[in-house]
Amino acid sequence: MTTVTRGSGYRAFVLAMLLLVYTFNFLDRQILGILVGLIKADLHLTDTQLGMLGSVPFALFYATLAVPLAVLADRTSRSRVIAGALVVWSAFTALCGTATGFWQLFVFRLGVGAGEAGGVAPSYALIADYYPTGKRSRALAIYSLGIPVGSAAGVLLGAYIAGHVDWRNAFYAVGIAGLVIAPVFLLTVKEPVRTAPAAGRAPVSAVFAIVAGKPSFWLMAFAASMSSMAGYGLAFWAPQVIQRSYGLGLADTSYFMGSLLLIGGTLGVFGGGLLADRIGASDRGNYARLPAVAWAITAPLFVAGFLSPTPTLAWLLLFIPNALNILWLGPLVTAVQHLVPAHMRATASASFLFINNIIGLGAGSWLMGRMSDAMTPHFGHEALRYSAVVLSCFYLVAMVLAFLAAKPLRRDWVDEAVT
Repeated sequence: MTTVTRGSGYRAFVLAMLLLVYTFNFLDRQILGILVGLIKADLHLTDTQLGMLGSVPFALFYATLAVPLAVLADRTSRSRVIAGALVVWSAFTALCGTATGFWQLFVFRLGVGAGEAGGVAPSYALIADYYPTGKRSRALAIYSLGIPVGSAAGVLLGAYIAGHVDWRNAFYAVGIAGLVIAPVFLLTVKEPVRTAPAAGRAPVSAVFAIVAGKPSFWLMAFAASMSSMAGYGLAFWAPQVIQRSYGLGLADTSYFMGSLLLIGGTLGVFGGGLLADRIGASDRGNYARLPAVAWAITAPLFVAGFLSPTPTLAWLLLFIPNALNILWLGPLVTAVQHLVPAHMRATASASFLFINNIIGLGAGSWLMGRMSDAMTPHFGHEALRYSAVVLSCFYLVAMVLAFLAAKPLRRDWVDEAVT
């Protein structure tokens, strides 16, 4: 087991620092989306190539390196692994501003993905150690606010800097800011005291053998993957859909997308964690049912929003699914934490994230870009809009898988040890 020797004030500080780092994780990841038009014109790239920059580089390194880095974190210091990861992905983000062609930018995005691989799973494990079961889903949801906040910041900050200087300086600015935060994080975020002699020593094979034998793990992992395939693809390409279909400029597009991501995403992520803690106590299966209901509402509203005739109606219709499509983060991540004993949490989370990211992050933006290029001869500049409609339907697949996970999750759940 792991014990926390510091007070609740320090616990909240640790959560705030982890949230800040996660915000930069998504700021560095999603800033590319708002800059796509400028980069495409400057470097003469196709939508398929741009889609690869938003998915394949991350999937190759982010997913494959997450497991060994999580094992390292379980066996050594999770806070040091997170700080080191922040340095790596921030440095490569800054290097993206120096790219002069597709392959240079591709390699630098590989570096960003390699760095970000060491951030999330160790953070999940730290939060699980600092927060008791009844508050854990809410804490994980607060941490997951880094997704909407970071994504919105990437859109707004990237557009502002690009509009006043150029797209290269946007990468320089956010990369350097991450490098400044890394030593502060390392000096202030400490490991909880680990009292069990076996803590952090379980081999990967032992952890994976446990989760692989639990049907709920696979159903939740593939449900999250289908959601992430749609979510990452839409997050990357939605600014271009808005610009191409409604004729909005860079600044107006950033306000449109930034407000959706920040307001809708924040409400959805935190609401999911809060609801999961309340309804999950009586029935563990509700940790999977809650995301399923959210995805059932998400798919048709995304389709209606992207097909709207005006940007105002589109914003109103897209607001709700932008809240609901990431509501799963608190409930499902909490559930995965409870499929294994405490000292295996980072590795179990990394196994879950590997499946989620290799499919969702690896295919989402590339698939949408590929569909756009294929549809362009028939639909012209509206091809990207119809690609978004098709991609939104993956939320329905996620819904079915999550509903199926609810029943086995009840028997697969591992309760906290009582000491």
